[in-house]
Amino acid sequence: MIAFDESYCLSCFERLLSADSTTGQYEEVQNLLCGLLDELGYAYHKTRKGGVIADLGGEGEALCVTAHLDDIGLMVRHVNADGTLNVCPVGGLYPFYCVTENVRVHTRGGRVYTGTVCRTPNSIHVTEEELRSTAPDFRTNVCVVLDENVKSAQDVRALGVETGDVIALEPRFRMAGGYVKSRFVDDKACAAVLLTAMKALRESGARLPRKVYAYFAAYEEIGHGTAWLPAGVKDMIAVDIAPTGPDQNSDEHKVSIFAKDSRFPYHWGLTNELRAAAIRAGVDYVMDIFTPHYGTDCDGSILAGYDIRHAAIGPGTANSHGYERTHVDGLRNTYALLMAYLEG
Repeated sequence: MIAFDESYCLSCFERLLSADSTTGQYEEVQNLLCGLLDELGYAYHKTRKGGVIADLGGEGEALCVTAHLDDIGLMVRHVNADGTLNVCPVGGLYPFYCVTENVRVHTRGGRVYTGTVCRTPNSIHVTEEELRSTAPDFRTNVCVVLDENVKSAQDVRALGVETGDVIALEPRFRMAGGYVKSRFVDDKACAAVLLTAMKALRESGARLPRKVYAYFAAYEEIGHGTAWLPAGVKDMIAVDIAPTGPDQNSDEHKVSIFAKDSRFPYHWGLTNELRAAAIRAGVDYVMDIFTPHYGTDCDGSILAGYDIRHAAIGPGTANSHGYERTHVDGLRNTYALLMAYLEG
């Protein structure tokens, strides 16, 4: 097995983060991903809904490995009379995890404006009791304030901002002590791990024991990223974050093998094969169960009616759907397990 290329993985992660891709807004990140695949020399095709499927070679019944490109974010619900924006979440973004975050508002006319997610009222020196006593709520007391001299809804609409415009949060990527801190570790860090594995396979000239596709999906954050699969897929492995927390085994330094998510158990046989591959390769792994609000792209394919075996793996990750954190060790162990399984 070729050693984990940490520099390449983190470079891919940063490049993917550079493209705002709130679910539904896929063009920029899709084109960026295609550029990365061109650099690696893989054939691929774009799906109509924004994904990219690369052909890794091999023959026989196919394995599909997936990681998603879309991010949680916001959408303009309506323009408030005072020139602020009332917003609604796209995917599982909660107001307490994004108040004070910097954002970019993408209009359907192609303009981009910056702003901030704010409480209303928003000065603790003036309204401390109200801010302390009332939970943040997108519907009533959280808005986006544009970095523009706007005082009314008319001023905002004159900029071309309107209902349905997409709002992306600033990722704020940082490295410290081996820890990777950023929004959208879910799932752009995992997409970077998959790309790193693809680079290693290309450089080693490894002959895959079966047909393999790499599926970089869109719309995972709202549940239908992989509702269509290429013909001949028998098995599917999602590479996604493994949230840490009370009663969880997941660890930022390790790779988790998912036994179950909030919908249903993962396939017994395929999960056992991944566990055996981890043991054989000496990978630092744990088994874990994710409830009550977690699923992966495998679920979308199962619910679409595909007769496949499905499993999921991923690096332990703290602060899921907020300002997330994992460790390079977690990415390395995820890579090692993926490579051990792909190479047989």
